[in-house]
Amino acid sequence: MNLWKEFTKGLLDENPIFRLALSLCPALAVTSNVYNALGMGFTVMFVITCNNISVSIFRNVIHPKVRVPVYIISIATIVTVAMLVLEAFFPVLFKELGIYLSLVVVFAIILARAEVFAAKNKVIPSMIDGLGMGLGFVFAMAVIGGVRELIGNGSLLGYQILGSWYHPPLIAVLAPGGFIVIGFIIGVLNLIEKRKQQRLEQKGGQA
Repeated sequence: MNLWKEFTKGLLDENPIFRLALSLCPALAVTSNVYNALGMGFTVMFVITCNNISVSIFRNVIHPKVRVPVYIISIATIVTVAMLVLEAFFPVLFKELGIYLSLVVVFAIILARAEVFAAKNKVIPSMIDGLGMGLGFVFAMAVIGGVRELIGNGSLLGYQILGSWYHPPLIAVLAPGGFIVIGFIIGVLNLIEKRKQQRLEQKGGQA
């Protein structure tokens, strides 16, 4: 198994949001600014990685008929730990993310990686898969948050980028704006992929 390939696949080729369209709830709810987006992104990355490790360790002793409840219990335990850490050390972020932290327990991407990968592979590959998919999730959240914050507030990470002349459209920081931004980003990525495929076909034809 190529561990580097497993690590990098989540960045673009199998990006949880831009390619697999999983866990769109946080991508709409908490990406009105980059700070919140990164906070949720790294939380999910931590949960995916730890849960993948846990599932991989116990994969041979978990009965197939009860595997999903076991996965949910594992995820809920890890999410609880993450919430306690955020509440203790990052209280402002904890308050901003609010109820969406609890909803991490049922994020599709976490359960999907446990079922599709961690339950079938050893600990190290499962950890790498969790880190890679988690990093892809962080990347997607940061991009969406950056675009929405810049358009909706004229700022990035709280620093004003655009001057007083800029009048931000409110829709950018609302849920419909999140849908629009995600749609445009997916469209651009699909266009890049299509152009790339066309160039490969042209090279193949010339050869």
